[in-house]
Amino acid sequence: MKILIVDDDPKYRTFLARGLEESGVLCETVGDGEQAVKLLTERSYDLALLDVMLPGIQGWDVLEALRDKGIDTPVIFVTAKEGLTERVRGLRMGGDDYVVKPFAFEELLARVHAVLRRRHHSLQRHVGDLDVDYIEGKVTRAGEAIDLTRIEWGLLRHFVEHLGETVSRTALLQAVWGMDFDPGTNVVDVHVRRLRQKVDTPFDRPLIHTIRGAGYVLEDRG
Repeated sequence: MKILIVDDDPKYRTFLARGLEESGVLCETVGDGEQAVKLLTERSYDLALLDVMLPGIQGWDVLEALRDKGIDTPVIFVTAKEGLTERVRGLRMGGDDYVVKPFAFEELLARVHAVLRRRHHSLQRHVGDLDVDYIEGKVTRAGEAIDLTRIEWGLLRHFVEHLGETVSRTALLQAVWGMDFDPGTNVVDVHVRRLRQKVDTPFDRPLIHTIRGAGYVLEDRG
Protein backbone atom coordinates (compact mmCIF):
# COMPACT_ATOMS: atom_id res chain seq x y z
CA MET A 1 0.00 0.00 0.00
CA LYS A 2 0.99 3.62 -0.49
CA ILE A 3 0.66 6.32 2.18
CA LEU A 4 1.14 10.09 2.09
CA ILE A 5 2.59 11.58 5.29
CA VAL A 6 1.70 15.24 5.79
CA ASP A 7 3.62 17.00 8.57
CA ASP A 8 5.70 20.17 8.83
CA ASP A 9 8.48 18.50 10.87
CA PRO A 10 11.02 16.95 8.47
CA LYS A 11 12.61 14.78 11.16
CA TYR A 12 9.23 13.37 12.13
CA ARG A 13 8.35 12.70 8.48
CA THR A 14 11.62 10.83 7.99
CA PHE A 15 11.15 8.80 11.18
CA LEU A 16 7.58 7.83 10.33
CA ALA A 17 8.34 7.02 6.70
CA ARG A 18 11.28 4.82 7.68
CA GLY A 19 9.17 2.87 10.17
CA LEU A 20 6.32 2.34 7.72
CA GLU A 21 8.63 1.34 4.88
CA GLU A 22 10.27 -1.25 7.14
CA SER A 23 6.75 -2.63 7.56
CA GLY A 24 6.34 -2.94 3.80
CA VAL A 25 4.50 0.32 3.12
CA LEU A 26 5.44 2.73 0.33
CA CYS A 27 5.55 6.32 1.59
CA GLU A 28 5.68 9.82 0.20
CA THR A 29 6.00 12.88 2.43
CA VAL A 30 5.07 16.54 2.20
CA GLY A 31 5.37 19.45 4.62
CA ASP A 32 2.43 21.78 3.93
CA GLY A 33 -1.30 21.63 3.37
CA GLU A 34 -1.47 23.10 -0.11
CA GLN A 35 1.00 20.58 -1.51
CA ALA A 36 -0.89 17.82 0.28
CA VAL A 37 -4.13 18.76 -1.49
CA LYS A 38 -2.30 18.87 -4.83
CA LEU A 39 -0.74 15.42 -4.40
CA LEU A 40 -3.89 13.79 -3.04
CA THR A 41 -5.85 15.23 -5.95
CA GLU A 42 -3.39 14.23 -8.68
CA ARG A 43 -2.11 10.89 -7.36
CA SER A 44 -3.57 7.81 -5.76
CA TYR A 45 -2.87 6.85 -2.16
CA ASP A 46 -4.35 4.17 0.06
CA LEU A 47 -4.27 6.49 3.06
CA ALA A 48 -3.01 9.86 4.32
CA LEU A 49 -1.51 10.55 7.74
CA LEU A 50 -2.39 14.20 8.29
CA ASP A 51 -1.18 16.68 10.89
CA VAL A 52 -3.57 19.44 11.92
CA MET A 53 -1.14 22.33 12.41
CA LEU A 54 0.43 22.94 9.01
CA PRO A 55 1.87 26.00 7.25
CA GLY A 56 -0.46 27.51 4.67
CA ILE A 57 -3.71 25.68 5.19
CA GLN A 58 -4.38 23.48 8.21
CA GLY A 59 -5.17 19.80 8.23
CA TRP A 60 -8.88 20.50 8.73
CA ASP A 61 -8.89 22.50 5.49
CA VAL A 62 -6.97 19.79 3.63
CA LEU A 63 -9.59 17.19 4.52
CA GLU A 64 -12.44 19.55 3.69
CA ALA A 65 -10.92 20.34 0.29
CA LEU A 66 -10.52 16.63 -0.51
CA ARG A 67 -14.06 15.71 0.46
CA ASP A 68 -15.42 18.70 -1.51
CA LYS A 69 -13.62 17.32 -4.56
CA GLY A 70 -15.19 13.90 -4.00
CA ILE A 71 -11.86 12.33 -3.01
CA ASP A 72 -12.47 9.71 -0.34
CA THR A 73 -8.90 8.69 0.42
CA PRO A 74 -8.86 7.47 4.05
CA VAL A 75 -7.35 10.04 6.43
CA ILE A 76 -5.94 9.52 9.91
CA PHE A 77 -5.20 12.71 11.80
CA VAL A 78 -1.84 12.38 13.61
CA THR A 79 -1.44 15.46 15.79
CA ALA A 80 -0.45 16.87 19.17
CA LYS A 81 -3.91 18.45 19.53
CA GLU A 82 -5.43 16.03 22.03
CA GLY A 83 -8.60 17.80 23.15
CA LEU A 84 -11.94 16.03 22.83
CA THR A 85 -13.25 18.89 20.70
CA GLU A 86 -10.50 18.39 18.13
CA ARG A 87 -11.02 14.62 18.06
CA VAL A 88 -14.74 14.96 17.48
CA ARG A 89 -14.21 17.64 14.83
CA GLY A 90 -11.76 15.49 12.90
CA LEU A 91 -14.07 12.48 12.85
CA ARG A 92 -17.20 14.48 12.02
CA MET A 93 -15.42 16.11 9.09
CA GLY A 94 -14.82 12.70 7.54
CA GLY A 95 -11.54 11.63 9.11
CA ASP A 96 -11.23 7.89 9.63
CA ASP A 97 -9.26 7.99 12.87
CA TYR A 98 -7.43 10.36 15.20
CA VAL A 99 -4.04 9.58 16.80
CA VAL A 100 -2.44 11.86 19.38
CA LYS A 101 1.33 12.45 19.49
CA PRO A 102 3.38 11.02 21.05
CA PHE A 103 2.23 7.51 20.22
CA ALA A 104 3.61 3.98 20.08
CA PHE A 105 4.51 3.18 16.47
CA GLU A 106 2.90 -0.27 16.78
CA GLU A 107 -0.40 1.41 17.72
CA LEU A 108 -0.28 3.69 14.69
CA LEU A 109 0.49 0.76 12.40
CA ALA A 110 -2.44 -1.19 13.88
CA ARG A 111 -4.76 1.77 13.33
CA VAL A 112 -3.59 2.10 9.72
CA HIS A 113 -4.42 -1.54 9.05
CA ALA A 114 -7.74 -1.23 10.88
CA VAL A 115 -8.82 1.72 8.72
CA LEU A 116 -7.82 -0.10 5.54
CA ARG A 117 -9.64 -3.26 6.61
CA ARG A 118 -12.82 -1.26 7.14
CA ARG A 119 -12.48 0.01 3.60
CA HIS A 120 -11.26 -3.29 2.17
CA HIS A 121 -14.28 -3.70 -0.05
CA SER A 122 -13.24 -0.58 -1.96
CA LEU A 123 -9.61 -1.66 -2.13
CA GLN A 124 -10.20 -4.71 -4.30
CA ARG A 125 -10.69 -4.43 -8.04
CA HIS A 126 -11.68 -6.98 -10.67
CA VAL A 127 -11.25 -6.64 -14.44
CA GLY A 128 -12.41 -9.77 -16.16
CA ASP A 129 -10.37 -12.57 -14.56
CA LEU A 130 -7.78 -10.08 -13.24
CA ASP A 131 -7.95 -9.44 -9.48
CA VAL A 132 -6.07 -6.58 -7.79
CA ASP A 133 -5.90 -6.38 -3.99
CA TYR A 134 -4.54 -3.02 -2.84
CA ILE A 135 -4.13 -3.97 0.83
CA GLU A 136 -2.27 -7.22 0.26
CA GLY A 137 -0.46 -5.80 -2.78
CA LYS A 138 -1.38 -8.93 -4.72
CA VAL A 139 -2.32 -9.38 -8.36
CA THR A 140 -3.77 -12.58 -9.79
CA ARG A 141 -5.24 -13.53 -13.13
CA ALA A 142 -7.29 -16.66 -13.66
CA GLY A 143 -6.16 -17.65 -10.17
CA GLU A 144 -2.46 -17.39 -11.01
CA ALA A 145 -0.28 -15.02 -8.93
CA ILE A 146 1.53 -12.31 -10.89
CA ASP A 147 4.72 -10.82 -9.46
CA LEU A 148 5.10 -7.14 -10.37
CA THR A 149 7.87 -4.63 -9.84
CA ARG A 150 7.10 -1.34 -8.10
CA ILE A 151 6.83 0.47 -11.45
CA GLU A 152 4.61 -2.22 -12.97
CA TRP A 153 2.36 -2.11 -9.91
CA GLY A 154 2.07 1.67 -10.22
CA LEU A 155 1.13 1.40 -13.90
CA LEU A 156 -1.46 -1.30 -13.31
CA ARG A 157 -2.94 0.57 -10.38
CA HIS A 158 -3.34 3.71 -12.48
CA PHE A 159 -4.95 1.73 -15.28
CA VAL A 160 -7.36 0.07 -12.85
CA GLU A 161 -8.36 3.37 -11.30
CA HIS A 162 -9.10 4.73 -14.78
CA LEU A 163 -10.79 1.59 -16.02
CA GLY A 164 -12.18 1.99 -19.52
CA GLU A 165 -10.54 5.42 -19.94
CA THR A 166 -7.71 6.24 -22.30
CA VAL A 167 -4.64 7.07 -20.17
CA SER A 168 -1.97 9.19 -21.84
CA ARG A 169 1.76 8.65 -21.48
CA THR A 170 1.98 12.09 -19.86
CA ALA A 171 -0.54 11.06 -17.20
CA LEU A 172 1.44 7.88 -16.51
CA LEU A 173 4.71 9.80 -16.21
CA GLN A 174 3.13 12.04 -13.60
CA ALA A 175 1.30 9.34 -11.65
CA VAL A 176 4.02 6.67 -11.60
CA TRP A 177 7.30 8.57 -11.95
CA GLY A 178 6.21 11.94 -10.53
CA MET A 179 7.39 13.74 -13.67
CA ASP A 180 5.63 16.86 -14.89
CA PHE A 181 7.54 16.83 -18.17
CA ASP A 182 8.31 14.41 -21.02
CA PRO A 183 11.91 13.15 -20.61
CA GLY A 184 12.06 12.42 -24.32
CA THR A 185 12.46 8.67 -23.86
CA ASN A 186 10.21 5.65 -24.36
CA VAL A 187 10.35 4.72 -20.67
CA VAL A 188 6.55 4.45 -20.42
CA ASP A 189 6.24 2.16 -23.45
CA VAL A 190 9.07 -0.06 -22.19
CA HIS A 191 7.46 -0.61 -18.79
CA VAL A 192 3.95 -1.03 -20.19
CA ARG A 193 5.33 -3.70 -22.53
CA ARG A 194 6.87 -5.51 -19.54
CA LEU A 195 3.57 -5.24 -17.67
CA ARG A 196 1.72 -6.73 -20.63
CA GLN A 197 4.14 -9.64 -20.78
CA LYS A 198 3.03 -10.57 -17.27
CA VAL A 199 -0.64 -9.57 -17.25
CA ASP A 200 -1.69 -10.34 -20.84
CA THR A 201 0.72 -12.58 -22.76
CA PRO A 202 0.26 -15.81 -20.77
CA PHE A 203 -3.55 -15.59 -20.93
CA ASP A 204 -6.35 -16.00 -23.44
CA ARG A 205 -7.03 -12.38 -24.23
CA PRO A 206 -5.43 -8.97 -23.62
CA LEU A 207 -6.79 -6.47 -21.11
CA ILE A 208 -4.34 -3.61 -21.80
CA HIS A 209 -4.94 -2.05 -25.21
CA THR A 210 -2.99 0.60 -27.13
CA ILE A 211 -4.92 3.61 -28.34
CA ARG A 212 -2.84 4.85 -31.23
CA GLY A 213 -1.58 8.39 -30.73
CA ALA A 214 -3.32 8.71 -27.35
CA GLY A 215 -2.05 6.15 -24.85
CA TYR A 216 -3.48 2.99 -23.30
CA VAL A 217 -6.73 1.67 -21.88
CA LEU A 218 -7.45 -1.18 -19.51
CA GLU A 219 -10.73 -2.93 -20.22
CA ASP A 220 -12.18 -6.40 -20.69
CA ARG A 221 -13.39 -6.62 -24.29
CA GLY A 222 -14.60 -10.16 -23.86
